Amino acid sequence: MSKSAEQERERSAREVLEQVRERRIRFVRLWFTDILGQLKSFAINAAELERALAEGIGFDGSSITGFNAVEESDMIALPDPQTFAVLPWRPVEQGVARMFCDILTPERRPYEGDPRYILKRALERARQMGFEAFNVGPELEYYLFRDRGGTEVLDEGGYFDLTTLDAGSDVRRETVLALERLGIHVEFTHHEVGPSQHEIDMRYGDALKMADDCMTYRITVKEYALKSGWHATFMPKPLPGENGSGMHTHQSLLAAGRNAFFDAEDPCYLSSVARGFIAGQLHHAREICAVFAQWVNSYKRLVPGYEAPVYLAWSRRNRSALVRVPLDHPGQEGAARIELRAPDPACNPYLTFAVLLAAGLEGIERRYELPEPMEQNLYDLSAEERAALQIGELPQSLGEAVECAATSELLLRTLGEHTFDRFIALKRREWDEYRVQVTPWELERFLRVL
Repeated sequence: MSKSAEQERERSAREVLEQVRERRIRFVRLWFTDILGQLKSFAINAAELERALAEGIGFDGSSITGFNAVEESDMIALPDPQTFAVLPWRPVEQGVARMFCDILTPERRPYEGDPRYILKRALERARQMGFEAFNVGPELEYYLFRDRGGTEVLDEGGYFDLTTLDAGSDVRRETVLALERLGIHVEFTHHEVGPSQHEIDMRYGDALKMADDCMTYRITVKEYALKSGWHATFMPKPLPGENGSGMHTHQSLLAAGRNAFFDAEDPCYLSSVARGFIAGQLHHAREICAVFAQWVNSYKRLVPGYEAPVYLAWSRRNRSALVRVPLDHPGQEGAARIELRAPDPACNPYLTFAVLLAAGLEGIERRYELPEPMEQNLYDLSAEERAALQIGELPQSLGEAVECAATSELLLRTLGEHTFDRFIALKRREWDEYRVQVTPWELERFLRVL
């Protein structure tokens, strides 16, 4: 850490301690994620916060999915004072705050299996290439169900429906207000296509903060659903026959204070940097798919006909393509961006943003050639027509995705050998456990006739 960064951290730490005293915070929750993006937390007494900020707090990493084995289990959670926020769903009196943590080894080096560190490392590579920021704007969708025991929906509303069709509008409002108290700027919110499906869109920002915000978003949505006696889920495809929940991810790079994706002379307002970035994500999409669509259930969403992209193409408007170039404000530098439509909201956002950035930078650095945009509906093309146009597709199952990932040099470099090996092993195990299951569909279809 540079001297200026150390000074900034010390200043932020002093401000946090002052806020804790002024607001009479009683407990501080220290947050981090495991390799699969599950939020982990433990609480410390506010009286221990000064020591925690200076030295970190030790914990047993062997019990965290994807972390070290028991013989190398000692870990340190070092709170990041810039992530301090008071939790609005906890009592005001003797309140509770939270901070995200960086995970260190006992030697106080960054732990190579910490997803937050993996994203930081990817961002550092971008800085070395001259890009001072990787901005992302993820759109996380979710479903509200009557309780956590089933999938009974609360309404039959559809896209942008309001009034009585949207039973979750009041809870969405409370959730938005809570997110804003947590320092997350919300641009807009609405009912999504599926019954009882919702979306709250956060304003784009730096990838590290946005990954923290995604984790905060998910737990906040769940907390406010629970206050109403409901259950919120970010499962990619909870309802057969209905749209799944996606996390369309808008992306851009900043260089010398300007949007590096913008070119006023280009018909699509895309610079050569943006075109290389798109080409990189298309080229590497199959091998990084297991990260942004990491669950068995993710591939129930990634099928034609439900607004989820499966074909490796890009377009200026066509939502059936994997990458879309939004033209909502054509010619405006600040609006120049690309949208990757395949990720789902159950991914690990730290790893997802890291691999998306790495794939895009690879395209820029190696000058990948970008194919022509596909403006027609790709779902209407036959397999032969897509083959003639050389349009590939994403893996059709987690098993296929994991084997694509297992041979990826890009993924190995981005995640590091430690995390790469553990991630592949965990996902292979999940696929093995899934593929030996006998489902109700199989019994209903085959039991009486075979």
